[in-house]
Amino acid sequence: MFPHRAGAAYASGVPSFVCHLCGAPLDVHEPVSRDAECPSCRGDVRCCRNCRHYDERYNNSCTETQADPVPEKARRNFCEYFYFSREPFAGTGRSVKRESDARAKLEALFKKPDAKGGSSG
Repeated sequence: MFPHRAGAAYASGVPSFVCHLCGAPLDVHEPVSRDAECPSCRGDVRCCRNCRHYDERYNNSCTETQADPVPEKARRNFCEYFYFSREPFAGTGRSVKRESDARAKLEALFKKPDAKGGSSG
């Protein structure tokens, strides 16, 4: 019914799979094997960070409610619900910036008032 086109995965100019640790394009086919590695950063491909269910806003950073908790999100695991994310590379600094912004706001909120002991003898 739908003809297979050899360049369909790159029709938009963006590869369908990218490493969500470094952003490099990946040439992998589903199902992704557990020992697959990114040729650029040597990071594990079948990990939570590359899964469509990965979302830091959810409990255990996973939208799949039946998945077992995985402590290391960037390491390979045996999750049965893994499905490679088609989202574009978001970079790794997003959560670090968010954390530093939150810390700066907390420090400003709980900042001790400056003691201006202006002693002019």
